[in-house]
Amino acid sequence: MINSTEDIKKFIKDKSFKKVFVLCGKKSFVTSGAENFFKELLNDKEIRLFYKNSELPILEELINIINDIKKFKPDLILAVGGGAVIDYAKIANVVDIRDDLKNLIVNYSYPFKSKYTKLAVIPTTAGSGAEVTSNAVIYVDGIKHSFESELLIPDNFFLIPEFLISAPNKIKASAGFDAIAQALESLVSKKSNKQSIEYASKSLRISINSYISFLNNPNLKNAAEMSIASNLAGKAISISKTTAPHAASYPFTSLFNISHGHAVGLFFENFFKFNFDNLDRAETSFNLKKRFDLIFSLIDVKNIDSFNSKISSIKKQAKLEDNLNKLNIDIQKNSEKIIKGINLLRLGNNPVKINGNDIYRIISK
Repeated sequence: MINSTEDIKKFIKDKSFKKVFVLCGKKSFVTSGAENFFKELLNDKEIRLFYKNSELPILEELINIINDIKKFKPDLILAVGGGAVIDYAKIANVVDIRDDLKNLIVNYSYPFKSKYTKLAVIPTTAGSGAEVTSNAVIYVDGIKHSFESELLIPDNFFLIPEFLISAPNKIKASAGFDAIAQALESLVSKKSNKQSIEYASKSLRISINSYISFLNNPNLKNAAEMSIASNLAGKAISISKTTAPHAASYPFTSLFNISHGHAVGLFFENFFKFNFDNLDRAETSFNLKKRFDLIFSLIDVKNIDSFNSKISSIKKQAKLEDNLNKLNIDIQKNSEKIIKGINLLRLGNNPVKINGNDIYRIISK
């Protein structure tokens, strides 16, 4: 599953790739070492570099990317970066600019037809699993929306551990927790199945053991492990989708600039406690109590309280602050905007039906 830079060289040398559109993050492209690697590798190709500006994938920048791609007419789109870069590339490769684009996004009704060209992605973070998922995120007027289609899955991806090591710890911590959260949410999602359970379980066994060492002492071994864990979590949620912690995270990213994985972690324990405390209201085709027993076994804990203690400990070691006062987040003052920004599509996958009032109580604890 892990690749070497030689794999990329062999792939890029394909003579049918005469024009390559490279979409990348401004900082990550340099700090990961990808810039030097690709400038040398692509010196005999016609290339167009597009550096992502916005922290979040937003509609305005997406339109610029799509226009640039159509103008350049590449044989290959190469996305090198984190989840936002990869999501931009995935969407830009299947979406056309049209007058009603904004409405189609907001109403989750874009008519997918075909890919524009070949898409290869190389993550510079271990967390989102965007290289294998059939969905991508875009923010419209500060509110997160999703595209979902099998056409969004990249044609090729390469997991290169050496591109992950030099990322700032803040980015690694947020991305890594996202991988852990995705696997855990996948296991309780209403849409989970035998295959997603297998992916999520494998992912958790790796990430729980490698996440903190990757932050404290990054090396090729734990970088490779976190790459694999992230990829497996991505495969799991591509089947099952995520649940309430993800659904509620998006307004905290758009309103308070909390990075995605960090935002998912803010109330993670509270949401899982809510689901466990309401086992009798579960709307799942499987036994939710047994699924929690599987989670406890994977995390090596005995019950929901020790599970939450372990998650809190992991967040603390990763320096993912969840004290709202320290983060200058006033829930009461911003409650209307927060509830409005919650992703209802993801909320529908939660194993226990959950509404705005439930969420307000959960995030106000």
